[in-house]
Amino acid sequence: MTLALFDLDNTLLSCDSDYEWGSFLVRKNLVDKVSYDTANLKFFNQYKQGTLDIYEFSAFSFKPLSEHSLKELQILHDEFMQTVIRPRMGNKARALINSHKQQGHTLLVITATNSFITRPIVQAFGIDILLATDPKIKDGRYTTEIEGTPCFQQGKVTRLEQWLRQNNESLEGSYFYSDSYNDLPLMEQVEHVIAVDPDEKLAAIAGQRGWKIISLLD
Repeated sequence: MTLALFDLDNTLLSCDSDYEWGSFLVRKNLVDKVSYDTANLKFFNQYKQGTLDIYEFSAFSFKPLSEHSLKELQILHDEFMQTVIRPRMGNKARALINSHKQQGHTLLVITATNSFITRPIVQAFGIDILLATDPKIKDGRYTTEIEGTPCFQQGKVTRLEQWLRQNNESLEGSYFYSDSYNDLPLMEQVEHVIAVDPDEKLAAIAGQRGWKIISLLD
């Protein structure tokens, strides 16, 4: 099967769901506004610069998850989906997904953002397979630790290779859509790289290597 791989934030979505979740928690008064906003912006800028420590960031971003039950978190996420995410799921992204489905491709989202935030979003896009950074669960609650390999930078390659082995698949004919320089390790593994509204570093590399550049912004 031909694989069509998609990054999520600022690729299929016209926003960063991780950053927006943090902002949502601030608006709900579930975290301290000043300290959380400051840290959230710091990590977001580090991500854009390619210098993010995924373990440090995950400990920060998983902390609010660890402070609420799974039921409480589901209620919060439902509101987050309706008020923040669905308005950012654009028609061009949906059309691209449908195009690959019509060609009989296997669709997979691979994202550094944690699976609690991203799984309902990916399902709403009609994609069944998700590789994401997974928060560890203990005694029925999220912890501040990562389960397994974080799905970030080279970790995306590791996680995808594991999935390929488990499912007896290959990257022959594969596509990968992403906006971020952080995804360069995975881009170098696939046959067809498409830079989507790329950041400055990725735009430069895409130009040098002749990679296709598109926009999914409506």
